[in-house]
Amino acid sequence: MFHEAVGAHLGVSAGDQRALTLLGREGPMSAGDLAEKTGLTPGAVTGMIDRLERAGLAHREHDEKDRRRVLVTAATGQPDVFSDLAAAMNEMAARYSEAELLLIADYLSRTVEVLREQTRRLSEGLRPRRSR
Repeated sequence: MFHEAVGAHLGVSAGDQRALTLLGREGPMSAGDLAEKTGLTPGAVTGMIDRLERAGLAHREHDEKDRRRVLVTAATGQPDVFSDLAAAMNEMAARYSEAELLLIADYLSRTVEVLREQTRRLSEGLRPRRSR
């Protein structure tokens, strides 16, 4: 729900935000690369890039190495809608010991691994299996 509220505030969807996070983390990429990494169709990615551009969060630019190729780049100076969240999360995390934080991080990492595997299986048309 938080990401939906952020999306409503910025004028983009939660999926658009995930793509924007990818662009911020991995740098400029082609629409095809973005489609592959998000699991969206090229047509859906085109619409998503259009929304991100309208919101001023990303832009298209020609690849300097290959002028025929277009790259999508996260805009600089984006609205900082996550600073309050970061402060609240830091305050909450301060309540835990180092050992507890390591345990929580391990749990979350393993959860992400399970979710990625189950997503892969669903995407390949396989029946999700239970983790051990």
